[in-house]
Amino acid sequence: MKLTRDGDAFIARLTPSQVSAMYEALSYLRHRDFDDTALTLLVGARRDGGDAVLERLVGPHTESRDFRFATQELHTVHSALTAAPTMFLVRDGAFLQEPFHIRLGFYRENLDALTHAIMQAATEG
Repeated sequence: MKLTRDGDAFIARLTPSQVSAMYEALSYLRHRDFDDTALTLLVGARRDGGDAVLERLVGPHTESRDFRFATQELHTVHSALTAAPTMFLVRDGAFLQEPFHIRLGFYRENLDALTHAIMQAATEG
C-alpha cells in the first residue's frame, strides 16, 4: 500500500483486494444493528460518514487505483478493519474464523496486514 499526503488528506494506491477488504469490513459493521453512537465508537464516524466512504469503495474493481481519503475517513477505514473481527468472538474470547471468512471473504490475517500497512504507510508518507 502506498499513501501520499495531499494537504490534509491522503491519496491511497489500492489493489482490488485491498479495496474489497475495506468495503467488506465497513459494510459489515454498517449493516449491523448499531446506532450512530455505537458506530462512532467502533469506526469514528456516524452512519452517514461510513456511507460516504462505502460509496467510493463499491466495486467491482479490476485494477489498482487511487482513492482520496480525508484523515478522518482513513481512520474510519482503519477502525473498521480492526473492529470487524471483534464481532466474531465468542463468549470465551475465541475467534470464529470460518464465519468471518464466509461473511467477509477474507481471513483475519488479511485485515490485520492491511491495518498494519495503513499505519506504516501513513507514518512513512
